[in-house]
Amino acid sequence: MLYEINEKALRLESEGKKIIRLNLGDPDMATPPEIVEAAYGAMKAGKTKYSSSYGETKLRAKIAEAHGVKTENVVITPGSKWAIFSTMFLMLKNGGNIISPTPYWTAYDLIAKTIGAKTKLLHTNMEDGWKVDLDKLQDLIDSETKMIILNNPNNPTSKVMDSETLDGIVEIANEKGITVLSDEVYGAIAFKKTKSILDYGADSKHILSNGFSKTFTMTGWRIGYIVANKPFVDNVTKLNQITFNNVPVFIQEAAMKGMELHAQIASNIKAKYKARADLASKKLKAAGFEFTAPEAPFYVFPRRKGLDGVKFTLNLLDRGVAVAPGSSFGDYPEHFRISLTAPDDQIEDGLNKICEAT
Repeated sequence: MLYEINEKALRLESEGKKIIRLNLGDPDMATPPEIVEAAYGAMKAGKTKYSSSYGETKLRAKIAEAHGVKTENVVITPGSKWAIFSTMFLMLKNGGNIISPTPYWTAYDLIAKTIGAKTKLLHTNMEDGWKVDLDKLQDLIDSETKMIILNNPNNPTSKVMDSETLDGIVEIANEKGITVLSDEVYGAIAFKKTKSILDYGADSKHILSNGFSKTFTMTGWRIGYIVANKPFVDNVTKLNQITFNNVPVFIQEAAMKGMELHAQIASNIKAKYKARADLASKKLKAAGFEFTAPEAPFYVFPRRKGLDGVKFTLNLLDRGVAVAPGSSFGDYPEHFRISLTAPDDQIEDGLNKICEAT
């Protein structure tokens, strides 16, 4: 339903109806001008030719420095979605299954189906703070399990996984010889410290997927990266060579500028989205919704018992507000996801309409 809602919102907009878009994680903030200028300058300087399929060495080195790993552990990809796809393709092209805690970003399952793999879903509950039950995780693992996929902080709950739970997941994965793929695209802008999969070593079996879309408001630029052991990085690079070859150098130059300005940009994003999260929490709580307080941008995942999330979402869209039904993220029929990624006045208007609609 996530994509169907978006298509209907686009159709309504094309018909002239004003829609407040709170359904996608696409920040309303513009890419910082310094990043844009870096790309423009690189294009004017002729940096428009083929380049290394590993990515530009200086960008890889800067990413490696930020994560405390070696340059050889980093490979650049056209967005974090490709980082996830290529990792899953390389590990699951000969079959197998993955385990993903829910609620989850549905692309994980869609990618698995595309490459002929199966997804086992591990349900978590709001009442338990969305905590993964390690015993249930153990029970789901079988001889065909190749990977556990984590999204930390999580989309749609904006919950940061606690260190103890992550330690337990990694311990189980190590015992079973399973790779943990950790999608940490929101980690650098979380409101609280987030433990990374790289804390367990970049030369392990485990893999980090990350990108520049959320941290640097570069969603349309399509640049991300993988941090992993060198043999796996080499395999990703071979896949890069026979597909897109390389992310355009001028985009990599823009990402490099983003890395240089990271502290400033991340601070601004955190402050803006923390204020939006506080506003949403205040209004939703007053309206009687249940939810966990966001610990990172950009989402809130409220619930009202007895709510038909799909029906509510469709009715709300007719009133001019697009959100995503909870069923798009797993078995959560009473939930819906709000993306706090529109201009501030639209967010407040949209929240008011959401609260009035129930």
